[in-house]
Amino acid sequence: MARKSESLSLSGKVVAITGGARGIGRATAAAFLDAGAVVAVGDIDVELVVKTAAELGAKPGSRVVGLPLDVTDRASFAAFLDEAEAQLGPLDVLVNNAGIMPTGVFADEAESMTDRILDINVRGVITGSRLALQRFASRGSGHLINIASLAGTAGMPGLATYCASKHAVVGFTEAVHLELVDTGVRATAVLPGVVRTELSAGANMPEWMMKVSTVDPEDVAAAIVAALRRNRPMVTVPKSLTLIIRMTLMMPYPLQRAMARLTGADIAFTKPDPAAREIYHRRITGQGFPQ
Repeated sequence: MARKSESLSLSGKVVAITGGARGIGRATAAAFLDAGAVVAVGDIDVELVVKTAAELGAKPGSRVVGLPLDVTDRASFAAFLDEAEAQLGPLDVLVNNAGIMPTGVFADEAESMTDRILDINVRGVITGSRLALQRFASRGSGHLINIASLAGTAGMPGLATYCASKHAVVGFTEAVHLELVDTGVRATAVLPGVVRTELSAGANMPEWMMKVSTVDPEDVAAAIVAALRRNRPMVTVPKSLTLIIRMTLMMPYPLQRAMARLTGADIAFTKPDPAAREIYHRRITGQGFPQ
């Protein structure tokens, strides 16, 4: 018989998702809607997030709103949550999903890009977490889901600042989770591997490793929804990579280097497909739209 925490009904729950116009955010919105929740998706790409909400809301019984959101602006974030609650009701879940992942050697990274990665991936998560937890605390319930990455458990060349940002999200969420024990409020970090979205397009990895480490946005969305039914500080997607990473970190350094060469981790993002990365980099630098 399933435990009560694993049979939690999501019917009518109010869920807010950042970076919700595409990729993991859109897939997560669809998964929550299928589970009976009502959803607010926020994104800096206002035109696309409104379009996404309209498409997701076309399914009978679905209730979803698309709202403007700049996660680097506290006032914008607060307005997003206020409007979500005004239209849908008190917030039950916040999914901090918005993030960017530029690639390249760190020494060549512009300071402005370093700032942008940290502003979106770290400060945006912290800002959203604070605003959500203030709402949850007064009710004694709520679940904060922060999307990190398996890059937040180890370093990957070509992703130095991104790795730093996701290490920060993992540590931050684990600490908040422990602070909330026995309060009725929960916090979970979800750590995907390589996800088949524009964000990770062009990764230079062997075919066999792509099969092991790559997942679809819908896989991550399913893990996010499942996380609400358990009180865990961390969830990895796919689960199989957790053991591989832990075993690798326990190896002597020469073996770690050999493993990096075997899996392609040493060049996956230092020598990716330039055309695929150019499309993504153009969007996050030219238009400034996160994930």
